[in-house]
Order: sequence, then C-alpha cells, then structure tokens
Amino acid sequence: MIWQFDLLILTLVVVCAIATITVKDLLSATVIFGCYSFLMCLLWAEMGAVDVAFTEATVGAGISTILFIAAILRTSRRSKD
Repeated sequence: MIWQFDLLILTLVVVCAIATITVKDLLSATVIFGCYSFLMCLLWAEMGAVDVAFTEATVGAGISTILFIAAILRTSRRSKD
C-alpha cells in the first residue's frame, strides 16, 4: 500500500464528513455524502477489501445518494405559511 495515497484519501474523507455535517443545504449535504461514500470505496479498495468496496460503491455512493436526492426533490424547500 502507498501510505501517502491512504493519508490523502483519509484526509478527504474527514473533510467530507465535516462538510456534510456543517453545510446548511440538504442537496449539497447529499452530494458531499455521495463523495464521502465514493472516497470510502477507494479506501476499501486500497486496503484490499474489494468486496466491501464494491458494496460501498453500489449501496453507499449509488443507491442511497439517489434515494436521498429523490426524497429532497419530492419535498418543498419553503413552507407555505
């Protein structure tokens, strides 16, 4: 394993996690969460756990991101008071 590559991915994972928590817009948080899942997929693949990386790519970065975006688009952004 290349430890510099692992350290770079781990740093980006932490940055994405903090950005997901602190951002105010739900759509932006969902997109950043998708990037977080993709980076975790890269990290699992780098560590040699290809089956876990494939599962993270399909479920984490793929299906859950699409479902989150669909749920956000189905709701209204402003209340009608």
